[in-house]
Amino acid sequence: MRFPRRSVTHCDHEPTAIPLNRAADTFSPTGGEERDEGARSMGSSHGPVLLVTPWDESNQQLVANVHPPDWINPKPATRYNLVVIGAGTAGLIAAAGAAGLGAKVALIEKHLLGGDCLNVGCVPSKALLRAARASADVRDAGEFGISLPSDPPLDFKKVMERMRKLRAEISRNDSAVRYRQMGVDVFIGAGKFTSPETVEVEGQTLRFRNAVITTGTRAAVLPIPGLAEARALTNETVFSLMELPRRLAVIGAGPIGCELAQAFRRFGSEVTLLEAEPRILPREDADAAAIVSRVFDSEGLRMLSGVSVGRVEQTGGSRRIHFTREGQAETLDVDEILVSVGRIPNVEGLDLAAAGVEHSKQGVTVNDFLQTTHPDIYAAGDICSAHKFTHVADAMARLVIQNALFGGRKKVSSLIIPWCTYTDPEIAHVGLHEHDARKRGLAVKTFVQRFDEVDRAILDGETGGLVKVRVREGTDRILGATIVTRHAGEMIGEITVAIAGKMGLAKLANVIHPYPTQAEAIKKVADACNRTRLTPLVRKLLDQWLSWIR
Repeated sequence: MRFPRRSVTHCDHEPTAIPLNRAADTFSPTGGEERDEGARSMGSSHGPVLLVTPWDESNQQLVANVHPPDWINPKPATRYNLVVIGAGTAGLIAAAGAAGLGAKVALIEKHLLGGDCLNVGCVPSKALLRAARASADVRDAGEFGISLPSDPPLDFKKVMERMRKLRAEISRNDSAVRYRQMGVDVFIGAGKFTSPETVEVEGQTLRFRNAVITTGTRAAVLPIPGLAEARALTNETVFSLMELPRRLAVIGAGPIGCELAQAFRRFGSEVTLLEAEPRILPREDADAAAIVSRVFDSEGLRMLSGVSVGRVEQTGGSRRIHFTREGQAETLDVDEILVSVGRIPNVEGLDLAAAGVEHSKQGVTVNDFLQTTHPDIYAAGDICSAHKFTHVADAMARLVIQNALFGGRKKVSSLIIPWCTYTDPEIAHVGLHEHDARKRGLAVKTFVQRFDEVDRAILDGETGGLVKVRVREGTDRILGATIVTRHAGEMIGEITVAIAGKMGLAKLANVIHPYPTQAEAIKKVADACNRTRLTPLVRKLLDQWLSWIR
């Protein structure tokens, strides 16, 4: 089964889409108010008015690809094998994959094709993170004997121009024209169910045998007094900034909050990261989060944990955040506020009740085969998944194709899901954390290899990380793993393959890793596992031999 090449890399753990101003039915990077005179609105006969800022060549190319203003919806087929509502990652994969297998497919999107990841998630965020990493490398060049100005200038406008240019180039892969050429009937407009077998879009009725809901989620809005008036940013709007904020507060120290907080600090902003939990990245391995926290501290990023934000007020041109920490009232004055705290499913306007589809605050209700409460209607991606990543949306869409079109019984619970937080260093993870394994009654043995004992990491000046692999006690069965290093996301695949292929950790010791590479840390962990499986005499001889060859 062949699927189209996707234009995205990661979805940051929580991708989002450019917000729709519900009251005015317009796209706006600021929730209805323009931040920049270069914004441009474009109407269409069958959708909302788009407002994209700045209206430069790159954004014109983006819009022309993923929401063509002059697009004419096709005449509906008599009946579709699959109607896809929502053209984010899951929707695009489902539509193109089904069409490539000969199915008659309709794809509906009221906003921008490509969804959150292309437009305001993975793609723009990784462009900014790469620029921020380049800035940090310049800052640290002296450690490698390279003399540079003590404070080289950074052109934030060029950083953002590069991001928009790359996003526009990638958007060709998700364009309406490309999907039409694949044989998909692309409908631009708002779709809603009118029965368990029909969807209406722009006054036309589409009949289907199966449908899949892939409308995703959007950034949650905190009910903090004064926050809306302060025009707080989310990752839906931060990529429209034209000037670097001198002082930035980031509320929420999850993956996106941490990634962007570090990026803006490296660009030169004074950044304060506010988190309600006792530490940053509360869902990650504690040792891994501590490593990242130390890096943040060394870079001058201020972190405040155990924070409860009470209200926000305007003070001249600034925003003043009132919060409590350890029972004490405090204030923080900043120029911009970025909020990154949770997701809301996009179910409004779908009229799910007309199709017999149930949903909750968490999203559309599905079973292990991704069927909703109506067996002919499926859901995939962020709208129904606890793991809100682009690669998971991709995998779920492939399951939908097999189950809906071919009567398959593929289970989403069978997926082996790795993920990565793209701070620097990165945190990559797959499988169970130790506390998760113990909750399941599994005894755990953990093997750890720190990078200060890995030659390539020493040579790269990247010794602060680790590889941590958890196995079931008394066996080499891998339960989970965490890697912390600059390119951890590239390394976690080896362990993911081992888990998926039911390969024990001990067998990875037989895999030859090029020297010198940081991936040697995985082999060192496997060697450590093997040593625990030896008799005392053999272990002593092996330790002597390893000591000799070192």
